[in-house]
Amino acid sequence: MSSFIPKATRPRFRALRKTEGSSILELALVSAILFAVLFGVIQFAWAFYAYNFVSEAAREAARFAIVRGSTSCANTPNLTYCNATPAQIQNYVQSLGYAGLNSSKLIATTTWCAQTVSATYSMTWPSCASSTANSPGNAVNVVVTYAFPLNIPFWKNQTLNLSSTARMVVAQ
Repeated sequence: MSSFIPKATRPRFRALRKTEGSSILELALVSAILFAVLFGVIQFAWAFYAYNFVSEAAREAARFAIVRGSTSCANTPNLTYCNATPAQIQNYVQSLGYAGLNSSKLIATTTWCAQTVSATYSMTWPSCASSTANSPGNAVNVVVTYAFPLNIPFWKNQTLNLSSTARMVVAQ
């Protein structure tokens, strides 16, 4: 006995044969978009993670500089790097060793600002220079920058320039 397929069901089988592989193609396209978005979210999470450490490095560098002012050698004789220079502060920032960051890309720019006190006792820092005015009472301004490589699939590779500033008053 031969198998008999009624005419009413024949077009339905033909329609299934034409769309047989389309679900695999749709899955491939949607998966590519989904994974690109997922990896993009992960990359931006890494960027926020890196920015957190850049801002922490700026604060740590400012703290390092305020205790190593021009009188730090006399006040604390055993202190390393007393009367710190911008190069020593740069080395300190790169030695912090934050996980996941390339420490050679951390750039610290240090400037000292002469403080003036007006008659109303409001403190302002009108002049900032790269020269060393690191005497107690003056301010140190540290800017830390980091070039974060942003790699998102199917998107052009970019570099985010993360930057944070910390300003504190020199203690000694």
